[in-house]
Amino acid sequence: MNQRIEAVVFDIGRVLVQWDMRVLFRQLLGDEAEVEWVYRNVVTEAWHGQHDAGRPIAEMVAERSAEFPRYAPVIRAYAERFNDTIPGPVPGTSELVEQLHEIGVPLYAITNFGADTWTDFRPTFPLLDRFRDIVVSGVEKMVKPDPAIYALAARRFGRDPGTMLFIDDSLPNVISARECGWHAHHFTSADLLADDLRTRGLL
Repeated sequence: MNQRIEAVVFDIGRVLVQWDMRVLFRQLLGDEAEVEWVYRNVVTEAWHGQHDAGRPIAEMVAERSAEFPRYAPVIRAYAERFNDTIPGPVPGTSELVEQLHEIGVPLYAITNFGADTWTDFRPTFPLLDRFRDIVVSGVEKMVKPDPAIYALAARRFGRDPGTMLFIDDSLPNVISARECGWHAHHFTSADLLADDLRTRGLL
C-alpha cells in the first residue's frame, strides 16, 4: 500500500522559473544563427552542467574563454549576468506553490543549480521563502538524477521518500526519484500538475 503523501518537493528551473541561455545571448549577439551556434557549441547546457555539479564558475569561464577566445565576452557575461537567462516564472506554478502553502502542505526543493549562480539568483525570487529547505546541487556537489542527491534530500527533509511527491521537468530525474521510492510527477505544464495534485488529494 502506498504511503500518504505529506510533502511536495519541487525542481526550480523550468518548473518554477524559465531558463534559456539564449535570452542573454540575444542581448550580446546580433544574429540569431550565431546565438544558436554559441548555445550549441560554446556556452552549452552540458558545459553549464559542470557548475551544477560543483565546479566554480570562474574556473570554467577561464578555461572556456581560452578555448573560444572570440566569444570570451559572451562567456564572461554568462557568469556575470546569469540572472538574465531567467526571464521570469513558469506560468501557473507560483500560484500552485501559494495554494499548497496556504493549506499547510510542507514544501521543499531539489535543484540542479551552481553554487555561485544560486547566490545571485536566490534573493530575486521570494517565492522560495515558502520552502522549508532547498537542496542545491552545486553546494552539495552531487546532481540529479544521481540517487545520492535524493537520499541526501530525504535525510535533510527528515521524511520518508514514500511520503513525498517530487516534481521535475526532466524525465530521467523523475525516473530516478521513483526508483528511490519517491512519488513523482513529470512536469510539462501547471495545468496538468494542478490536475495531478487534485487527483492525489493535495489540493
